Amino acid sequence: MTAVTLKDVAERAGVSIKTVSNVVRNAPRVSEATRQRVMQAVHELGYRPNPSARRLRTGHSGLIALAVPELTMPYFAELAHHVRAEAAALGLTVLIEETLGDATEELRLATGIGASLLDGVILSPLHVAPDELAAVANEFPLVLLGERSYQREQVVADHVLIDNVAAARDATAHLVGLGRTRIAAIGVDHKVSETSRQRLQGFQLALHEAGLTYDPRLAPRVREFDRHNGLLAMRALTSLPAGVRPDAVFCFSDMLALGAQRALYEAGLTIPEDVAVVGVDGSQEALYSTPSVTSVVPDKAAIASLAVKCLATRIRAKEPLPFEVHLAPHWLDVRESTDGVRRQLSP
Repeated sequence: MTAVTLKDVAERAGVSIKTVSNVVRNAPRVSEATRQRVMQAVHELGYRPNPSARRLRTGHSGLIALAVPELTMPYFAELAHHVRAEAAALGLTVLIEETLGDATEELRLATGIGASLLDGVILSPLHVAPDELAAVANEFPLVLLGERSYQREQVVADHVLIDNVAAARDATAHLVGLGRTRIAAIGVDHKVSETSRQRLQGFQLALHEAGLTYDPRLAPRVREFDRHNGLLAMRALTSLPAGVRPDAVFCFSDMLALGAQRALYEAGLTIPEDVAVVGVDGSQEALYSTPSVTSVVPDKAAIASLAVKCLATRIRAKEPLPFEVHLAPHWLDVRESTDGVRRQLSP
């Protein structure tokens, strides 16, 4: 069966080949009526873009990858949604990859190995060594996400993140402002990840500024930033003696916070009267939980926009570009788990 071409679609839709190309690439300045007519022809004929042919014409395939640790985590699922939308606006198609935090897989994707048609990769690494990334960052367009620190001269790739120390400090200061004095931290992990280290640093900084002492008994270790580990950590905290048991908890992710709230419910404790709860991620799950969870909200749309635009710039660049760090905004969304005010969600 002969492959359907742009010319075939153009003839069916009664437009130029250039117009079909613009619609397929989701380029701007195409009327909605024309776009619908072209897409109808695309569906009727079963047209599929050919990345290899595009690469021969332009030198680029228009394919990029987003590689994240876990797609089951709402933060990464929501981030992937924003990355896809930003990429589509630039005429790019996104391949979503899940690394599960495996260092070998992270390095493979950072080099584009196994996906020869990729123009570049947006990578959220957990465990690949910085020196290994440094060895390949010049060879393939790469943008990094997340909290890991890189020396400017070490890894030649853009890095997009939020200020995690400031975010944790803001969350903890909010709890201090409520008059809470025995504030726990759930998220200190066994792997001493950069995310955990930075959020613990911000937590301790806010305690110090408030004249409160950091108590390691109020920072149980976790293995993952998920609901189950939040549940286990809060169960351990509620079993502490009455004089030590926390009256507030800062969880390093919304999923940890949801697990912690379940443990508080099981223990017969009320939120926020007995224990106030704050998370990080600004996830829909935290918003729709009962009570809704006060959360530090990273601007995921801004993170996606910065990452995609940086990668597109690197793909088009004729020479290696200097490494830049881009900070995206964050804010604290105060909800029922700390202020106790029942709210109706916006329609």
